[in-house]
Amino acid sequence: MAHLGVGIGWRPEIADAVERLSGLDWVEVVAENVCPGHLPESLLRLRERGTLVVPHGVSLGLGGADRPDPAKLAALGERAVALGAPLVTEHIAFVRTSSPVLEAGHLLPVPRTRDALDVLCENVRIAQDALPVPLALENIAALFSWPGEELTEGQFLTELVERTGVRLLIDVANLHTNRINRGEDPAAVLDAIPLEALAYVHVAGGVERGGVWHDTHAHPVPPVVLDLLAELRSRVEPAGVLLERDDDFPAEAELAGELAAIRAVVTAGPAAPGRPATAGSGPAVTGPGTEPGTEPGTEPPGAEPRPVEESTRTRVALGQAALLSALVAGTPVPEGFDRRRIRVQARALAAKRADVVAKLAPELPVILGGPDAYREVFLSYAKGRPMTSGYRRDALDFAEDLLIRDLPADPAARRRLTAWWQDRAGARPPRRIVRWARTLVGRAA
Repeated sequence: MAHLGVGIGWRPEIADAVERLSGLDWVEVVAENVCPGHLPESLLRLRERGTLVVPHGVSLGLGGADRPDPAKLAALGERAVALGAPLVTEHIAFVRTSSPVLEAGHLLPVPRTRDALDVLCENVRIAQDALPVPLALENIAALFSWPGEELTEGQFLTELVERTGVRLLIDVANLHTNRINRGEDPAAVLDAIPLEALAYVHVAGGVERGGVWHDTHAHPVPPVVLDLLAELRSRVEPAGVLLERDDDFPAEAELAGELAAIRAVVTAGPAAPGRPATAGSGPAVTGPGTEPGTEPGTEPPGAEPRPVEESTRTRVALGQAALLSALVAGTPVPEGFDRRRIRVQARALAAKRADVVAKLAPELPVILGGPDAYREVFLSYAKGRPMTSGYRRDALDFAEDLLIRDLPADPAARRRLTAWWQDRAGARPPRRIVRWARTLVGRAA
């Protein structure tokens, strides 16, 4: 691991400010938001200045029951090469199910069970073999816990590292989130995990509502999260620390102030005696050109890891499908889950879905009479139409659903929506007889 220093998440909304920030060592970019052949000019200028750029993936779903999508792996690898990145990062999470086909549009926690760990480890090895650079995985923030978990967070992460050699991206804001929402002790997690495998650290803000901490990335970093960064810093000197901000972007001076506060914590003093000083001494990452079984806790040298039995993947798939269906399709909440927390998560997923579609298609709120009117109509639509593909497809499906129901009521607005849909879908909107037929079929179902 190269030394990264203090960085910030690059976002188009703050691109100019990021370029002007003094003392910035590196940036992280959401991998799915950039195209290798058409990198934003701002990122190109940063690279020319020698600023490292690390792609951060959000859609692989390595904790899901299915094996990683080769196309998504290839796309992530292409971005790493295009950006000259020293590594790529993703999340310990699941984001979709294949039976039924459902998309969460968000990172959801995997159960800390032996079955889920076996599936995750095999998926990680598949990803490592496909990627051209090392992989690091992030602990996620969660609103709820799975029933019947067999491992603590520390045990789960430690065994993941031992069996795959993957590096860790520790988000201290997520440790705080899980302290509030799941009753987990951040210090105990930091004491248990192999910090020699640390790639870098995330810091972000959030807000507490009704006893639930929401990891918004849209609020200032609270002192309690900086305290956790100091806790981690007392154990190990991280190779890099990065500030994440995804919405409600503050003034440039405020961003600079948050980076200064982070830098002050990182440079406050030496790491605890006996702990690694940098991430460079961590376990080698299994990937192209390496052999399985070379890391502590894995199979003997020369032995291939045993493939996960399909029955194991099936058990994980059934549990994840039942949960995701309850969250996005309104089916009953599986036994053992905190129903109140699941309702909070379901509302949060629907709200995020509405916000992302509005960002991707800013014309829709305008056509539908403003943000409030748009949000009301979209949330009503979302209750009966779970997302089955990405957000861009979701925007088109939402518009088509309105047209099928002869909405909006204003003819001029409906004509504008028709033109918008046709321009992006590349097809004619359904004729009236087709709309009636689909409506009748829906009623019959």
